[in-house]
Amino acid sequence: MTVFEGTFTQTESLRFAIVIGRFNDLIVNKLLAGCEDCLKRHGVDINPHGNQVDFYWVPGSFEIPLVARQAALSGRYDAVICLGAVIRGQTPHFDFVAGEVAKGIAAAAFQSGVPVIFGVVTTDTMQQALERAGIKSNLGWNYAMNALEMGTLMRQVNGLGGSSYGQLTAASATQVLAGEVGRAIAPDVSSNQMV
Repeated sequence: MTVFEGTFTQTESLRFAIVIGRFNDLIVNKLLAGCEDCLKRHGVDINPHGNQVDFYWVPGSFEIPLVARQAALSGRYDAVICLGAVIRGQTPHFDFVAGEVAKGIAAAAFQSGVPVIFGVVTTDTMQQALERAGIKSNLGWNYAMNALEMGTLMRQVNGLGGSSYGQLTAASATQVLAGEVGRAIAPDVSSNQMV
Protein backbone atom coordinates (compact mmCIF):
# COMPACT_ATOMS: atom_id res chain seq x y z
CA MET A 1 0.00 0.00 0.00
CA THR A 2 1.13 3.54 -0.73
CA VAL A 3 1.11 6.19 1.96
CA PHE A 4 0.35 9.75 0.91
CA GLU A 5 1.27 12.52 3.31
CA GLY A 6 1.80 16.23 2.92
CA THR A 7 5.18 17.78 3.66
CA PHE A 8 6.54 21.15 4.70
CA THR A 9 9.54 21.12 2.37
CA GLN A 10 10.02 21.72 -1.35
CA THR A 11 7.63 24.66 -1.24
CA GLU A 12 9.27 26.81 -3.91
CA SER A 13 6.72 25.87 -6.58
CA LEU A 14 3.59 26.05 -4.39
CA ARG A 15 1.10 28.86 -4.97
CA PHE A 16 -1.33 30.20 -2.40
CA ALA A 17 -4.24 32.60 -2.29
CA ILE A 18 -4.95 34.26 1.04
CA VAL A 19 -8.48 35.65 1.36
CA ILE A 20 -8.72 38.10 4.25
CA GLY A 21 -11.87 39.61 5.80
CA ARG A 22 -11.15 43.18 6.98
CA PHE A 23 -13.81 43.26 9.70
CA ASN A 24 -12.25 42.80 13.18
CA ASP A 25 -8.96 43.90 11.66
CA LEU A 26 -7.13 43.93 15.02
CA ILE A 27 -7.50 40.13 15.08
CA VAL A 28 -7.26 39.49 11.36
CA ASN A 29 -4.01 41.44 10.89
CA LYS A 30 -2.39 39.35 13.63
CA LEU A 31 -3.63 36.14 12.00
CA LEU A 32 -2.23 37.33 8.67
CA ALA A 33 1.15 38.13 10.25
CA GLY A 34 1.32 34.62 11.76
CA CYS A 35 0.32 33.06 8.45
CA GLU A 36 2.93 35.04 6.51
CA ASP A 37 5.63 34.22 9.09
CA CYS A 38 4.95 30.50 8.74
CA LEU A 39 4.96 30.55 4.95
CA LYS A 40 8.16 32.59 4.84
CA ARG A 41 9.95 30.28 7.30
CA HIS A 42 8.99 27.35 5.09
CA GLY A 43 10.53 28.85 1.95
CA VAL A 44 7.50 30.55 0.40
CA ASP A 45 8.03 34.00 -1.11
CA ILE A 46 5.30 36.10 0.55
CA ASN A 47 6.06 39.25 -1.43
CA PRO A 48 2.74 40.49 -2.88
CA HIS A 49 4.63 41.27 -6.10
CA GLY A 50 6.13 37.78 -6.22
CA ASN A 51 4.62 34.73 -7.85
CA GLN A 52 3.76 32.46 -4.90
CA VAL A 53 1.15 34.30 -2.83
CA ASP A 54 -1.77 36.48 -3.88
CA PHE A 55 -3.76 38.45 -1.29
CA TYR A 56 -7.51 39.07 -1.65
CA TRP A 57 -9.07 41.58 0.78
CA VAL A 58 -12.84 41.41 1.32
CA PRO A 59 -15.08 43.50 3.62
CA GLY A 60 -15.78 40.79 6.19
CA SER A 61 -15.92 37.07 6.89
CA PHE A 62 -19.27 36.61 5.17
CA GLU A 63 -17.69 37.59 1.82
CA ILE A 64 -14.74 35.20 2.17
CA PRO A 65 -16.35 32.05 0.66
CA LEU A 66 -17.29 33.67 -2.65
CA VAL A 67 -13.79 34.96 -3.32
CA ALA A 68 -12.18 31.78 -1.97
CA ARG A 69 -14.27 29.68 -4.35
CA GLN A 70 -13.36 31.84 -7.35
CA ALA A 71 -9.67 31.73 -6.42
CA ALA A 72 -9.80 27.94 -6.01
CA LEU A 73 -11.61 27.49 -9.32
CA SER A 74 -9.04 29.66 -11.13
CA GLY A 75 -6.62 26.72 -11.21
CA ARG A 76 -3.76 28.97 -10.10
CA TYR A 77 -3.38 27.82 -6.49
CA ASP A 78 -2.37 24.73 -4.55
CA ALA A 79 -4.35 25.97 -1.55
CA VAL A 80 -6.49 28.90 -0.48
CA ILE A 81 -6.18 30.22 3.07
CA CYS A 82 -9.21 32.05 4.48
CA LEU A 83 -8.58 34.44 7.38
CA GLY A 84 -11.25 36.25 9.34
CA ALA A 85 -12.77 36.78 12.76
CA VAL A 86 -16.38 36.55 13.91
CA ILE A 87 -16.94 37.56 17.52
CA ARG A 88 -20.25 36.94 19.27
CA GLY A 89 -22.32 39.98 20.16
CA GLN A 90 -25.70 40.32 21.80
CA THR A 91 -27.73 39.31 18.74
CA PRO A 92 -28.01 36.07 16.73
CA HIS A 93 -25.97 37.68 13.93
CA PHE A 94 -22.88 35.69 15.04
CA ASP A 95 -24.64 32.35 14.53
CA PHE A 96 -25.77 33.21 11.01
CA VAL A 97 -22.43 34.59 9.87
CA ALA A 98 -20.22 31.92 11.47
CA GLY A 99 -22.35 29.06 10.18
CA GLU A 100 -22.63 30.37 6.63
CA VAL A 101 -18.92 31.16 6.40
CA ALA A 102 -18.02 27.64 7.52
CA LYS A 103 -20.44 26.07 5.02
CA GLY A 104 -19.25 28.32 2.22
CA ILE A 105 -15.58 27.60 2.77
CA ALA A 106 -16.23 23.85 2.91
CA ALA A 107 -18.29 24.07 -0.30
CA ALA A 108 -15.50 25.97 -2.06
CA ALA A 109 -13.08 23.13 -1.32
CA PHE A 110 -15.51 20.39 -2.38
CA GLN A 111 -16.53 22.19 -5.56
CA SER A 112 -13.01 23.03 -6.66
CA GLY A 113 -10.91 20.07 -5.54
CA VAL A 114 -8.46 22.57 -4.04
CA PRO A 115 -7.76 22.74 -0.28
CA VAL A 116 -9.53 25.78 1.17
CA ILE A 117 -8.32 26.29 4.72
CA PHE A 118 -10.82 27.49 7.34
CA GLY A 119 -8.92 30.20 9.21
CA VAL A 120 -11.87 32.15 10.54
CA VAL A 121 -11.65 32.57 14.30
CA THR A 122 -15.11 32.32 15.88
CA THR A 123 -15.18 33.30 19.55
CA ASP A 124 -17.51 34.53 22.25
CA THR A 125 -15.30 37.45 23.30
CA MET A 126 -12.62 39.76 21.99
CA GLN A 127 -10.25 38.38 24.64
CA GLN A 128 -10.68 34.86 23.27
CA ALA A 129 -10.00 36.13 19.76
CA LEU A 130 -6.85 37.95 20.89
CA GLU A 131 -5.62 34.79 22.60
CA ARG A 132 -5.98 32.89 19.33
CA ALA A 133 -4.30 35.64 17.32
CA GLY A 134 -1.09 35.93 19.29
CA ILE A 135 -1.42 36.34 23.06
CA LYS A 136 -1.23 32.58 23.72
CA SER A 137 -0.54 31.32 20.21
CA ASN A 138 -1.17 32.58 16.71
CA LEU A 139 -3.54 30.34 14.78
CA GLY A 140 -2.47 32.11 11.58
CA TRP A 141 0.68 29.95 11.76
CA ASN A 142 -1.43 26.78 12.04
CA TYR A 143 -3.60 27.76 9.08
CA ALA A 144 -0.49 28.23 6.93
CA MET A 145 0.86 24.85 8.07
CA ASN A 146 -2.46 23.26 7.07
CA ALA A 147 -2.18 24.89 3.63
CA LEU A 148 1.39 23.68 3.13
CA GLU A 149 0.50 20.14 4.16
CA MET A 150 -2.71 19.94 2.14
CA GLY A 151 -1.17 21.62 -0.93
CA THR A 152 1.66 19.12 -1.08
CA LEU A 153 -0.65 16.21 -0.26
CA MET A 154 -3.09 17.10 -3.04
CA ARG A 155 -0.24 17.30 -5.54
CA GLN A 156 0.57 13.71 -4.66
CA VAL A 157 -3.06 12.58 -4.69
CA ASN A 158 -3.71 14.24 -8.03
CA GLY A 159 -0.41 12.98 -9.45
CA LEU A 160 0.49 16.48 -10.54
CA GLY A 161 4.15 16.37 -9.58
CA GLY A 162 4.28 20.16 -9.48
CA SER A 163 3.36 20.77 -13.11
CA SER A 164 -0.16 22.23 -12.69
CA TYR A 165 -2.77 23.16 -10.11
CA GLY A 166 -6.16 21.96 -8.95
CA GLN A 167 -8.08 19.07 -10.35
CA LEU A 168 -11.01 21.00 -11.81
CA THR A 169 -10.79 23.99 -14.09
CA ALA A 170 -13.27 26.80 -13.65
CA ALA A 171 -15.07 25.73 -16.84
CA SER A 172 -15.37 22.07 -15.86
CA ALA A 173 -16.49 22.92 -12.31
CA THR A 174 -19.13 25.26 -13.68
CA GLN A 175 -20.38 22.52 -16.01
CA VAL A 176 -20.57 20.06 -13.13
CA LEU A 177 -22.38 22.51 -10.86
CA ALA A 178 -24.81 23.65 -13.53
CA GLY A 179 -25.37 20.21 -15.00
CA GLU A 180 -25.74 16.89 -13.31
CA VAL A 181 -25.31 18.08 -9.75
CA GLY A 182 -27.96 20.77 -10.17
CA ARG A 183 -30.45 18.25 -11.56
CA ALA A 184 -29.69 15.75 -8.82
CA ILE A 185 -30.59 18.13 -6.01
CA ALA A 186 -33.35 20.20 -7.62
CA PRO A 187 -36.68 18.92 -8.88
CA ASP A 188 -37.49 19.28 -12.55
CA VAL A 189 -40.50 21.58 -12.17
CA SER A 190 -41.33 21.58 -15.87
CA SER A 191 -42.50 17.95 -15.78
CA ASN A 192 -43.45 17.71 -12.08
CA GLN A 193 -41.01 14.83 -11.68
CA MET A 194 -37.84 14.47 -9.70
CA VAL A 195 -34.77 13.88 -11.85
